[in-house]
Amino acid sequence: MRALVLEEKLIYRNDYPLPLRKKGEALIRVKIAGICNTDIEILKGYMNFKGIPGHEFVGIVEDADQSDLIGKRVVGEINIGCGVCDYCKSGLKIHCKDRKVLGIFDKDGAFAEYLTLPVENIHIIPESITDDEAVFVEPLAASFEILEQINIGSSQKVCILGDGKLGLLVAQVISITGCDLILVGHHDQKLSIAKKSGIETCLASNFREREFDIVIDCTGSRSGIQTALDIVKPRGIIVLKTTVAEKDAVDMNKVVINEITIIGSRCGPFDRAIKAIESGKIDLLPLITARFRIEQGIEAINHASKKEALKVLIDMDN
Repeated sequence: MRALVLEEKLIYRNDYPLPLRKKGEALIRVKIAGICNTDIEILKGYMNFKGIPGHEFVGIVEDADQSDLIGKRVVGEINIGCGVCDYCKSGLKIHCKDRKVLGIFDKDGAFAEYLTLPVENIHIIPESITDDEAVFVEPLAASFEILEQINIGSSQKVCILGDGKLGLLVAQVISITGCDLILVGHHDQKLSIAKKSGIETCLASNFREREFDIVIDCTGSRSGIQTALDIVKPRGIIVLKTTVAEKDAVDMNKVVINEITIIGSRCGPFDRAIKAIESGKIDLLPLITARFRIEQGIEAINHASKKEALKVLIDMDN
């Protein structure tokens, strides 16, 4: 099959073996895959991954033990737990010590014509949702995870750092709470997408505010946590969404002195994301800035790495 494969570097192959479906899994033909900042960090060495990257996708079930699933259009949760440890039994398979993660750790991902996932990981997409919208379910679910972790009231002052793909999704999700929200970034064009949704924005070069109740780091950079520490108020909350390949020391003295709560935030509720798309509450299509065929995968990754790029799609059907 056609696939983008990370070996010593990312290469395109048209002879990669078709994945073998195990009992309890579905074989899925990928229609569209989305390039995430995590994918770009993986190419820099994050998680030491080798194989087929990619974890945002929409596809069609080609084979499964349950015949009623065949032909269904689906998206999929990316964490595959062992199923027997205490974390898995308590519903926390995303923290299973023996987990595999689609396109990120020990599991070939979505930058290919086919992938496999456990049936329990897949979600059927309603007809009212387009393929281009469906490919956003995974990152949108990760955005909703913030609301699963903390309560945000209308009186709270919230700052989102980062105007990339995730920052723009998180901004739309957090705006639902009615809080006093501002999105800070470096690009007028990207910030304009949030403005059209009624979200207050500010260029980082002009940003002087402090004393936020909650700061959400979606910068995708090592400097994000330090900026968050500088602007959150004492006993405030910082939510970290950034993962990067490079490690860096952070001065944690402010965490102690100002009694800051720091929360890591990762994958989230797919059902909630799908319902939000169905309702029309989240505007996704303006985030798509380019589309490539799988044969153009290297070019697609390079394009997605540009600062001005937002969501870049790899379209398997073209």
